[in-house]
Amino acid sequence: MTDLAPVLGVLAALVAIADTIPYIRDTLSGSTRPHRGTWLIWSGLAIVVCLSQRADGASWSLLMTATQVVLTTLIFLLAIRRGEGGVSAAERIMIAMAGGGVIAWIVAGEPIVATACVIAADLIGAAMMAPKTYRDPHSETLSTFALASVSGALAAGAVGSADPALLLYPAYFFVVNGAIAILIHQRRRSPAPRVRPVLARADSRV
Repeated sequence: MTDLAPVLGVLAALVAIADTIPYIRDTLSGSTRPHRGTWLIWSGLAIVVCLSQRADGASWSLLMTATQVVLTTLIFLLAIRRGEGGVSAAERIMIAMAGGGVIAWIVAGEPIVATACVIAADLIGAAMMAPKTYRDPHSETLSTFALASVSGALAAGAVGSADPALLLYPAYFFVVNGAIAILIHQRRRSPAPRVRPVLARADSRV
């Protein structure tokens, strides 16, 4: 473990808290409308990742995942009244996948198996949110996902070793949140689609 690991771990947790503040603010104001099903899944998956990372010996990098448990659960609770969408059949499958990861971890004694399953479910959750974000990029908070990507990078640095089991989730967290931030940014820069006027057909009858 490097001497910077404690510093990077604390910074990752602080950035995770900082990225949630504008999201909560925008959700309360109504400009951001979190997807209920997505945040339900993300909060559940955060718990699985935190437990699996802890079981695999994570130390300072665990600060980010533990912070995510609290923050994602808080956003889900806000989304119940202020969000949109629900728990579809596909989302129930994702929850089952996360549960399968936990079972695989318990049976096989391999936390990396649980982490890999959680990442797969999390990725599907992000993909399910993508159509709403693409259609209405202003319904999500850009700074939240940009800062979350930074938090993932800091957490990866806080691992302090080349252990794939510990690096897998923070590296994924960095990539997926960065991708969502880029999607929001690019869609906001895109010109609004033109609406072709409907020309009334002249009545030829006199």
